[in-house]
Amino acid sequence: MPIIKKFVSYYKPYRWLFWTDMLCALIVCAVDLAFPQILSYFTKNAFIQPAGQIISILLPLALCLLLMYLVRFGCQYFITSWGHIMGARMESNMRKDLFAQFQRLSFSYYDHNNTGEMMSKLVTDLFDISELAHHGPENLVIALIKILGSCILLLFVNVPLTLILLCITAAGVFYSIWQNKRMQKIFMENRKKIAGVNAQVQDSLAGIRVVKSFANENVELEKFNTSNLQFLSTKEDSYRNMGAYHATNSFMVSILYIVTLVCGGYFIAQGTLAPADLAIYALYIGIFISPIEMLINFTEMMQKGYSGFKRFCDVLAITPDIQDAPCATDIGEVAGNILLQDVSFQYDDAGKVLEHINIEIEAGKTIALVGPSGGGKTTICSLLPRFYDVTGGRVAIDGKDIRSLTLDSLRSAIGIVQQDVYMFAGSIGENIGYGCPNATQEEIVAAAKQANIHDFIVGLPQGYNTYVGERGTRLSGGQKQRLSIARVFLKNPRILIFDEATSALDNESERHIQQSLERLAKGRTTIVIAHRLSTIHNADEIIVIANGKIKERGTHAALLEANQLYAKYYNMQFEDLDEIS
Repeated sequence: MPIIKKFVSYYKPYRWLFWTDMLCALIVCAVDLAFPQILSYFTKNAFIQPAGQIISILLPLALCLLLMYLVRFGCQYFITSWGHIMGARMESNMRKDLFAQFQRLSFSYYDHNNTGEMMSKLVTDLFDISELAHHGPENLVIALIKILGSCILLLFVNVPLTLILLCITAAGVFYSIWQNKRMQKIFMENRKKIAGVNAQVQDSLAGIRVVKSFANENVELEKFNTSNLQFLSTKEDSYRNMGAYHATNSFMVSILYIVTLVCGGYFIAQGTLAPADLAIYALYIGIFISPIEMLINFTEMMQKGYSGFKRFCDVLAITPDIQDAPCATDIGEVAGNILLQDVSFQYDDAGKVLEHINIEIEAGKTIALVGPSGGGKTTICSLLPRFYDVTGGRVAIDGKDIRSLTLDSLRSAIGIVQQDVYMFAGSIGENIGYGCPNATQEEIVAAAKQANIHDFIVGLPQGYNTYVGERGTRLSGGQKQRLSIARVFLKNPRILIFDEATSALDNESERHIQQSLERLAKGRTTIVIAHRLSTIHNADEIIVIANGKIKERGTHAALLEANQLYAKYYNMQFEDLDEIS
């Protein structure tokens, strides 16, 4: 019931379309049911009159029937066109809700779910749902009215024969219900398998450069074939069941015709049924069978749509791990004082990543986090904008616990420059403008100049309108990095996080970008994660993190003098440089 209520709620914005569609369906049913009655009346009354009288009523009869079928034509047009438009609009609303939910979900959801599966839910599942939204109620109304109307009219023709037909129909209905329960499981399995295919395609195409660099096209093809054949297997199962389903129902329809002919002949022989009535009866059998076939198609559509909508509802039902508290407030004017007080953290499926971390950063100061990979440096930086919530202790900005602040205002106050820069498909100007969607062209250009990337951009054939390619494939690592710095300049946050922003660059690119980063960090509270220790000499404090704990802290000179872990890392790097030189 909750799923049905949720489905019905999407009809609310289109109530007038829905009820007009239902009205048109009723008119179509009325016209279809009326014709055999009209034929019966004129056969028994008007067409037994003298030839002159029969001819005199043919033109008015033709005009009335033409008018009736013109009305039916208009109703059928509305059902087919605007009914589908209603379904498409509902699909669009569902897709918007699902995409909005994807935007709300926390990093932990993306840690456990594949992008290809999410795309399958966003595109493939919702198409079948829109078909159900349009055809479902309409087909159900038409089928039930036609079945009920034709049954009543058939009872007026011959009660015993009608009761026999209803018994056969009931047997077919019970079979359909039984078969549908089996098909529901198969269609749900189809959804999972096609999601697996989409996931495999997305994974392979996203990593196509790695695939080709290792000459592993055949490996990817084999992986795709495995998931593709699994999907094919479930499709074959569904088609076998559908074949049995449709064939059995068609056989039941054939039985109805056989019973009508044999039993009708028997009742004519008994004198309880007129031959002319059997012809009318046969017409109504056609009207009676048509909605039964419609119901058969509806049940198949229902199973496909239901399985897709259930997956859709399952995603909408997920409560984001990270969301605004009921009484959350905006962060307001930010000075940039940061406090991590007795902070501990662990992921759902792992042990503790951080234990009892205490860090205090004064506004405008720069601290550097160093240490081995997996020690917890990036996790600390992920806690500050609440990508994850602490499992112990608290994080505060200007004395305010970040869990008491709205996510939008908190994240607007923090700028992040990462090692792996993501460029959206679009122009260079659009990618810089992502830092402030309402920025003017002049502001975008000013940000690019501050990031030392303006001269490169204006040297391109289309300048700021140059297309960067998917994920920025047309740009070098250093160019992408400077664009990401320009993006943060445009955002103009009070707090900065540099997550190994120069570790993947050559020395020349690093020097240019380091200048941009220093300009960006001026007057802002800055946290730097660095493996290249030569870039953090001037940090106000360097904190060594290993195994989720603070091992050392102090200035560059003090830590070298202490000659412990930091000095070890520092000497290892410069020994390597000496060996290379």
